[in-house]
Amino acid sequence: MKKLLILGGGTAGWMAANMLNHYFTESKVINPNQKSWQITLVESPQIGIIGVGEGSTPQLKKFFDLLGIQESEWMPACHATYKNGISFLQWSEHQATNRYFHPFPSPFDRQTASAFLYHCQMRSRGMDVPVNPDDFFLSAKLAQLNRSPKPLLGKPQIPLNYAYHFDSAKLGAFLCQRAVNRGVVHINGKMERAIQDKDKSMRAIKLATGETLDADLFIDATGFNSLLLQGVLEEPFDSFDSNLFNNKAVAIPSTSQKIIPSETKATALSAGWAWQIPLTNRTGNGYVYSDQYLSPEQAEEELRRHINSNIADESETRSEAKHLNMKVGQVQRHWHKNVVAVGLSQGFIEPLEATALHLVQETIQKLAASLTDPSFDSEQERIKLRFNEAIKRRFNGIRDYIVCHYKMNTRTDSQYWVDNRENNNISTQLADVIDTWRSKKDIAAVLEQHQMTHYYPVISWYCLLAGYGSFAPATSPNKLPSSNMKQLAHYIMQNASHFAPHNESLGIST
Repeated sequence: MKKLLILGGGTAGWMAANMLNHYFTESKVINPNQKSWQITLVESPQIGIIGVGEGSTPQLKKFFDLLGIQESEWMPACHATYKNGISFLQWSEHQATNRYFHPFPSPFDRQTASAFLYHCQMRSRGMDVPVNPDDFFLSAKLAQLNRSPKPLLGKPQIPLNYAYHFDSAKLGAFLCQRAVNRGVVHINGKMERAIQDKDKSMRAIKLATGETLDADLFIDATGFNSLLLQGVLEEPFDSFDSNLFNNKAVAIPSTSQKIIPSETKATALSAGWAWQIPLTNRTGNGYVYSDQYLSPEQAEEELRRHINSNIADESETRSEAKHLNMKVGQVQRHWHKNVVAVGLSQGFIEPLEATALHLVQETIQKLAASLTDPSFDSEQERIKLRFNEAIKRRFNGIRDYIVCHYKMNTRTDSQYWVDNRENNNISTQLADVIDTWRSKKDIAAVLEQHQMTHYYPVISWYCLLAGYGSFAPATSPNKLPSSNMKQLAHYIMQNASHFAPHNESLGIST
């Protein structure tokens, strides 16, 4: 039996433990010749985890479905709520387009998305037609109506992609208990030092208690410290600070709202943006910013003002603020020697599109596929190279989409937004997409050419660019029949009526 040691807990470490335990157990059933693995997770109770309200992408639902975990089991334990998508507020100074909704593309949207893309094409040619994503997607309407993506009893099962909001510390604790119940060994302890072989690969870790734990494969889930990969193995880190300026965050909770929203809100402020993440027991608020433009004290003051502008009782923002540092970028190799990094230890792209756990899942799934590859023992280096290239491309692909949010902003009220817009330190593929858009051509072909649709579909790029109002001034009036939009609105509203109020889906009385 082989040994796998995960150093570090939190959501990333315990997601890795659960997923790998599942894959190894299932693959053993399917293929009796597959090697067995004993998984041990070591975490230090003295090292705190970030543990703020967090959002996800729809990928997280696939994680729970893979493990057979029902929403009724994990959501109440983690104060979780449903997420239809993200509302972006004040990223543009265009009065008519200073907010838009980024939906999760769903099978339901095939018809309405086609209408949206057609309108975008007509608008790029100068016709003054509606192009705000809010008018074309069912999930945007559900968010406006505070409805969940879960249908009412007896109503049609309309296929929608959706995500969640949750307390990340609670989710880590839930996954810890589940993994231990299924045979993962959990040790509370602090690593004192690492023991390496002659080729510098990891042999074991020695704990402060004096206990030595050896393993064949090590997973580094120690957060930004990256004790094993960046620490012991000295793997270089490539920063994204030349195109993603934000490096700090401040978080302040407030009380939960009576009617719980089913969306994340991302509101642009003077030197970054503020999140609002609704949980069942509280509302998570935070400000992601760059300390080149704002001090932590100034950021906290601005965040408190922002929260107060959205609630009636200012006493709600008297909670203590949590200040966080962010290390934005990625390691050059996510798997080096016999150490694989997951979560913050492998890299981080700021939380604008809630991709952190998505990257953890992708990393673990590709790791599991690599370890269960029949040719792994004979072709380790080739398989590791393929793994590293795939994860690096995914980080870069997600980075490009996030950078586009800043590059295409139209705000002029602060130097931060001007500098982001004028920053030309962007990838060649992102520059190609923006140039194609500005030349009034279809960006779909360019996105496909650069394989950027592997990370965000074409419709997401159109939602971003059209949502910002990134078009030249209209040169002709709307010549499309007015009945078109009326029929579309009726169709979306009719289907929205089939979905339950968000509070009802969460079992919360209003």
